[in-house]
Amino acid sequence: MEPVISKPALTAETAPQPAPSLLLESSFPREMIRYSTLGLEDQIKASLKPWQCYYCGECSSQCPRQANPGELMMSLRRWLTAKYDWTGFSGLLYKSVYLTISAFLLVFAALMAFAVNIDFELSKMVHFGHYFEMIAIGSVFAVFLLPNIIRMWWFVIGKPKVKVPLKSYFTAIGELFVHMFTQKRYLGCDDNQFRWLEHFILVISYLTLLFTTVFLNWFSSTNLFIIIIGYLESLLVFIITVDFVSDRLKKKKEVSKNAQPSDWFFVIWMVLLGFTGLIVRLSIDLHILEKNSWIYLIHFIILAQWAVVIVPFGKWTHFLYRSFAMYMTKLKV
Repeated sequence: MEPVISKPALTAETAPQPAPSLLLESSFPREMIRYSTLGLEDQIKASLKPWQCYYCGECSSQCPRQANPGELMMSLRRWLTAKYDWTGFSGLLYKSVYLTISAFLLVFAALMAFAVNIDFELSKMVHFGHYFEMIAIGSVFAVFLLPNIIRMWWFVIGKPKVKVPLKSYFTAIGELFVHMFTQKRYLGCDDNQFRWLEHFILVISYLTLLFTTVFLNWFSSTNLFIIIIGYLESLLVFIITVDFVSDRLKKKKEVSKNAQPSDWFFVIWMVLLGFTGLIVRLSIDLHILEKNSWIYLIHFIILAQWAVVIVPFGKWTHFLYRSFAMYMTKLKV
């Protein structure tokens, strides 16, 4: 759901101006609420505060006006994701669950047509699937994610003419990787150590599983160490994302109370990725995959939908933009 950014009915010249103290106000989350209320889109695009919010839920639960600022920050992150995306697809998919489902169905139809064309031959599917993963990683990053990160930089640093010494781009790079791998700002939330631990394990498991399947060729490997590592990574991804789904169903935490379709697609597809990956490898080790090629086909379809729809245009991008937001925050200091 795209956030509602109200447009002021009056012009900039005739609209009542906020008091100087309000103009100087930079505390979280009042500044972003004011920008949203006044429809100040350029200021929102130039701000990193929506990404600095990790949705602890404290501001929403303690807000005397029940304004739910935490959900506003979440909505602003979706809106910013749409603005960073040069293709415009992210905004369209956020707005329409039917369009997202249509994208999933299109990927499904394409892979079914491919499978029929090769007569569901397992070796060809596995071979193509392995190279698809490698090509997808490079293509999605080069064609979609990298240009979007550059657009993010333009909105935050380039257009506002923030002066950043060239040296800082190199000295601050550690901030990018620290936040990308540890998501350590979760620890700033009260009583949230377990949530941080889950996210930390999930990020490490997901990235190492990606490396294991793509570069160590987990499904074709006969190396016992690689096989066991792959099982462990897949199992961790599956268990943790099942817990995330459970939390969203229970809706006891602030972060789970207003889950949007994009949130659900993200966690459900991660569950399916972990589960089907486990089933494929188990079928290989039990020597039953050859006669049940549909098992791999299901995994391949889910993988392709994840790589083509969710990674470049869905909530997965929040992980990337949040990490770069921490990096750019360091640059602006």
